[in-house]
Amino acid sequence: MPGSDDRRLREIEALLDHEDPRLARALGVGRPCRPREYRHARAWLLLAVAMAVLGTGIALAHGLLIATGLVLAGMAGELFDPERDARRHRIPPPRS
Repeated sequence: MPGSDDRRLREIEALLDHEDPRLARALGVGRPCRPREYRHARAWLLLAVAMAVLGTGIALAHGLLIATGLVLAGMAGELFDPERDARRHRIPPPRS
C-alpha cells in the first residue's frame, strides 16, 4: 500500500507542475504564491484602461472610443474567469 500512495502523490505533483509551474516551484521552496486562477493584475489594469477609454468616449461623444472601451471591458471580464484555461483546452465532442 505505501507504494501506491507515493505513486499517487507523484502523479499529483506532476499534474500541478504541468498546470501551474510557478506555484509548484514556490511550494518546493516553501513560499507558495496564489494560483494562476486568482492572479488578476493584468485584468484589473485592462479594466482600468477600458473604463478610461469608455469615459473619454462618453465625454467626447465619440462612438469609436465607446465601442473600444466596451470591447476592452469585455476582454478584461474574460480575464477574470478562473476556468478560461480549462475551456480553451477542452476537446470538442466528435461530430456525428
